[in-house]
Amino acid sequence: MSKPWLKSYPAGVAEEIDLNRYSSVANIFDSSVAKFADLPAYTNFGKTLSYHDVDVYTAQLGSYLKNELGLEKGDRVAVMMPNLLQNPIAIFAILRAGLVVVNTNPLYTTRELKHQLNDSGAKAIIIVENFAHVLQEVLDETKVEHVITTKMGDMLSPVKGFIINTVVKHVKKMVPGFTIKKAVNFKKALKLGAQHRFQTVPCTHEDIAFLQYTGGTTGVSKGAILTNKNMVGNMLQASEWIRECVGDHKGTIITALPLYHIFSLTANCLTFMGYGWCN
Repeated sequence: MSKPWLKSYPAGVAEEIDLNRYSSVANIFDSSVAKFADLPAYTNFGKTLSYHDVDVYTAQLGSYLKNELGLEKGDRVAVMMPNLLQNPIAIFAILRAGLVVVNTNPLYTTRELKHQLNDSGAKAIIIVENFAHVLQEVLDETKVEHVITTKMGDMLSPVKGFIINTVVKHVKKMVPGFTIKKAVNFKKALKLGAQHRFQTVPCTHEDIAFLQYTGGTTGVSKGAILTNKNMVGNMLQASEWIRECVGDHKGTIITALPLYHIFSLTANCLTFMGYGWCN
């Protein structure tokens, strides 16, 4: 078949990508950790985590999801938070445990949240406490069995985390009251998970990695099924087009868009992770 578009490709951009380079998104993560362990991976509120740090935390949380909660391969886990250090930790922990990420807009109304949790079949949710009051209103009407709550400053230093959490809750009044009896704090989940050995669950191209919901402009939001093959292919395509510009340089990419949006997730979180850059 003729491919006339290839004439428009810049020099250095390959005509094809090797999808077999990675078997899954978790495989991309493990590969980046092995190559860039000591390099900065994520910076937020002045706190930087190295690739090794993220490896440790995702193993702990993945272990908690698998060994403490008993979630099995293919189970859905919702993530409802803005761009905090906890966000990529949650995403890669879920994927490493062989589970499916359900990215959830933290600005959802009760109606929207109830629909997405039920439509996705989420068994667990990791949510920043600022929006837990919305979850509380619909929790009994969903199949969610496990709730992990986090404060905005949970992954910061003890002093800075305390200050930010105090200001957010008591000064800015950004945390409406909520009561979810079965909720477990994010940091406690890490500690419990650390008590077990953990290995990344092998996944294939055909396994689902994400249920990524549409904006719902023409009706209710619909979950797009994204397999590991979809995500790996998209990441490798993007990587190929920026390879000449990035080269061997290790830099920082500003992740201005929320990670629960597919562009930011793919272009920032995944593509630049493959190059050892810092989000």
